[in-house]
Amino acid sequence: MASKLVSRLTSKEMRDYFMRYHFWGPVANWGLPLAAIADLKKNPEIISGKMTTAMCLYSMLFMRFAWMVRPRNLLLFACHAANETAQLTQMTRYISYHASNPKPIPAILLVEERK
Repeated sequence: MASKLVSRLTSKEMRDYFMRYHFWGPVANWGLPLAAIADLKKNPEIISGKMTTAMCLYSMLFMRFAWMVRPRNLLLFACHAANETAQLTQMTRYISYHASNPKPIPAILLVEERK
């Protein structure tokens, strides 16, 4: 079984696949979900709501693209599905943080109201 796997991985067909954009594009794209997953441990105060929304939309669009393109690019689809999941988690953290921690009123506004 191992020799069959090795022979398949070393075949011309697989070498051609590994040398095409159909493989390297998604591999390079994996930096996005990995960064989002790494940010899950950081303080939700630093999450940008606008950027997280943009990344959610981007991943949704490219998940559809990866599914519809012929031949299907399942590696790209998996990359964007992972990114969508991570970004939705970040969005949940962002909303939860800002719902439970409303911004304090700046002191300058409080002074102006007293006048």
